[in-house]
Amino acid sequence: MIFSRKRAGDGRQSRDERAAEVVLDLESEEAAVPVLIRGPYDISEAPAGVDRLDLGSLHIPAVPEVEVRVQADQQGVVQQVVLVHGQNALQLGVFAAPRSEGIWDEVREEIRQSLLSDGTAAQEVEGEYGTELRAQVRTEDGVTDLRFVGIDGPRWMVRGVYQGTVATDPAAAGPLAECLDGLVVDRGNEAKPVREPLPLRLPRDVAEQAEQAEQAGATPDGARPRQV
Repeated sequence: MIFSRKRAGDGRQSRDERAAEVVLDLESEEAAVPVLIRGPYDISEAPAGVDRLDLGSLHIPAVPEVEVRVQADQQGVVQQVVLVHGQNALQLGVFAAPRSEGIWDEVREEIRQSLLSDGTAAQEVEGEYGTELRAQVRTEDGVTDLRFVGIDGPRWMVRGVYQGTVATDPAAAGPLAECLDGLVVDRGNEAKPVREPLPLRLPRDVAEQAEQAEQAGATPDGARPRQV
C-alpha cells in the first residue's frame, strides 16, 4: 500500500530552526525553559494542527512528494513502514524502552555485531541525532549503503534505516528528514517488554476498504497509490 502527497510548497525548516531551542521568561529573566521544536515527538508533546497519517504507534507527517509504503497482513497489522522520496528511502521502526534510560546504544551495538557476523563491517559516525551506524551490504541488486539512526524518547525508541544517496550524504535527506523530524510516537500506557515493537496498524478507512475488497474478491483501493 502506498500513501503519497503531491508538492504543496516547501515548508522545510533550517537545521538550526529544527533544533531544540530555549525560551526565556522575558519578564522575570529566570532560568531558561527548554522547548522541543523538533521530533520525533511523544504524543504528549506533539505540535497540533499537523496533517499526519495515523498508523497506531507512529503518526507520520504528510510531507510533499514522500510516499509512505506500508506492508500489512490480512488483519491490518502493519509489518513494515518505508518512506520513499526519489531514489532515497527511510525504513521506520518503533520499540518499547524502559522509563529510566534509552536503549539505542545497546541496540546499535547489536546491529553492528549482527552485520559483523554476516561479514559486514559497520562504522560509527556522529550524526544529527547522535551516534549512527553506516555500512555497505550485499543484496540481490548489488552493494547497498545503509545508515542506521536511533532516537530515544520517553519509554520508546525510534529506529530509522536510510538507503540510497542519503545513506552516505545526510544532507540529501530533504523531505525524509522532515518526516523524521515531525514523527509522533503514541507509546500508550500498556506495559511492554523492552525492545518489543510497538503495534502498528492501517488507518481505519484503509483497513475497512481492504476488508471489503477481500470479501468481494477484488484488489483493494489501498493497494494503489493513495493521496493523503
